[in-house]
Amino acid sequence: MRPVFAFLLLALLCFASTKSESDSDFEEDNNDFAEFDDEFVGGSYYTEPAAKNAEASAGGLGSNDGDGKEERPEQPRKVAQSVDSDEEDGLVEDDDEFEHFQDEEEFEGYDGGDSKDPPIDQKTEPKLNIPNIPLHFRTHWDSYWMEMLMVAGLLAYFANFFAGKAKNAKLAQLWFSTHRALLDENFALVGDDGKAENENPGLIKESESLYTLWCSGRTCCEGMLVELKMIKRQDLVSLVAGLMRPQLDQAHIKIELTRGVMDAFVFAVGSKKTITKVFKEYTDLSKFCSLVGKPEDRYNVPNGFGVLSEIPEATSAILESRVITALNKYQSYIDYLHISDQFSGPIQQEESGTLKQPETKAVLLAGFNLPKHAEMETIKPLLLLIFYLMERLKTYRMSKEGKAKSDKNRQRVEEEFLKSTHAARAEAAAQRREDKRKQEKERILADEDPEKQRRWELKEQKRQAKRNAPKMKRLAVKSL
Repeated sequence: MRPVFAFLLLALLCFASTKSESDSDFEEDNNDFAEFDDEFVGGSYYTEPAAKNAEASAGGLGSNDGDGKEERPEQPRKVAQSVDSDEEDGLVEDDDEFEHFQDEEEFEGYDGGDSKDPPIDQKTEPKLNIPNIPLHFRTHWDSYWMEMLMVAGLLAYFANFFAGKAKNAKLAQLWFSTHRALLDENFALVGDDGKAENENPGLIKESESLYTLWCSGRTCCEGMLVELKMIKRQDLVSLVAGLMRPQLDQAHIKIELTRGVMDAFVFAVGSKKTITKVFKEYTDLSKFCSLVGKPEDRYNVPNGFGVLSEIPEATSAILESRVITALNKYQSYIDYLHISDQFSGPIQQEESGTLKQPETKAVLLAGFNLPKHAEMETIKPLLLLIFYLMERLKTYRMSKEGKAKSDKNRQRVEEEFLKSTHAARAEAAAQRREDKRKQEKERILADEDPEKQRRWELKEQKRQAKRNAPKMKRLAVKSL
């Protein structure tokens, strides 16, 4: 009987203990803020039993019980959270607000908990570790080959500029000094610069490769212009291009003849390449001349020369024995000779507003190739050839047949010009008539005389009616 009674008593005590624990757990589960009811002691939260143990330990810390064992404070009781599966939708989840600190995906690549670095002393200065970064500029000259090429190119360009400039100036001055005596004998003024007082007579530098010389004061001509066109030695790019297309230093002479000194004809002789070029570029040669076939047999000019002729007898008179001898002797230096009484420059694009023929003048043009410095004396007779041609043109006169043919050619060219500008001239005449009528109308309206205005209106109506009337031909019929 006693064992049964003891067993019942033990079961009753266990049930009572289990009931009290379940009631306390239920109250804590229903209270969402139970964990915040604890007191904040010593910088952390403690439950109420833990606070009492803390006070007890503060009063008798280090005291031992009768058996000599040290008393330890009771640990705070953990609260178990249980959520019924049936009430899961009706209850608010009790999540920890610092739960994201435990999420490893939030701190990928950061090892905060396993860091073994020693704590940093705030009182001491931090130690900076400077990494070894390679220098921006390298110490090898091989890395600057592009820059060195650019600097070398600039140095070569400027060195060639000053050297080419000096060489062109020296060559031009050598030509002038070689021909200075001959020019002084034939002209009263040599090296005119257009000023009232010519302080420094001589060549005028237009550019680094172009020098000009103006001479005047001679019979049968207005003046002579000499242009020394040198190779652009100061330009390195032009020199490189000249390797593929060679060029030569040239002297171009232009003499404006006095009107009426020479007869009316156009003529040119020179190298075939140059003659073909000027035939396409100059107006007088393209309109008045034709290319002579086989000039070597007909006029005894050197091989490789071409002739443009308008009047055959004038061409034969110019290409006499002395001129042919000079052409054969100085073939490599003579580029072209051009004589014309209708020179108007290069061919211009026809414009609708051009109603007059371009102004023409009589000229003698020549182009010579310049030799090297040591051979400048060899081309001095070419300037004598120019003076001889001037005297020849002054004394030569064509026959009546030649003059008639020349006049016919000039009349033909004039008719072609008038025909090409007929529409433009008609339009200009109509515009002039319309302007005249407008002026007359303004004058009549400004007079304020009604009788004059009425008469002018009647006159205008008759003119308009006559203009709009159909045109009819009147035929005369003879009676039988």
